[in-house]
Amino acid sequence: QVQLAESGGGLVQAGDSLRLSCAASGRTVRAYAMAWFRQAPGKEREFVSAINWSGGRTDYADSVKGRFTISRAGSENTVYLQMNSLKPEDTAVYYCAAGGAYSLIQDYDYWGQGTQVTVSS
Repeated sequence: QVQLAESGGGLVQAGDSLRLSCAASGRTVRAYAMAWFRQAPGKEREFVSAINWSGGRTDYADSVKGRFTISRAGSENTVYLQMNSLKPEDTAVYYCAAGGAYSLIQDYDYWGQGTQVTVSS
C-alpha cells in the first residue's frame, strides 16, 4: 500500500507562487508515475500535470502550461508542483496521485487527501 500526503497549499494573491509537495510512504513510488489533479467548487476533478517514473516525461493541462512545473525527488519519495503566476481560476483542492501506469486521466491507484489552494484577485 502507498499513502500520499499533500502539503504546501494556502491562501495567496494573484501573481504569487506556491510549491505543493506530495510525500509517499508505505512503499517506494520511485517506479510509479505520479500526477496532480484539482477540483474546484462545483466542478469535476481535472488533470493538472503528470510525471513518469524517471522524470523524463511530463505533461500539463493547457490551462497551467508555462506556469506550473512538476518534478520528483526519487531519493525523497516526493513529487512537487511549483505553481507560478497563480490566477483566481487556479483555486481548487489539489490532489496527488500515484500509479503503475502513466496517465493523463484519473486511473491512478493511489490518491492523497488533497490540499486547498485559494488565489484571491
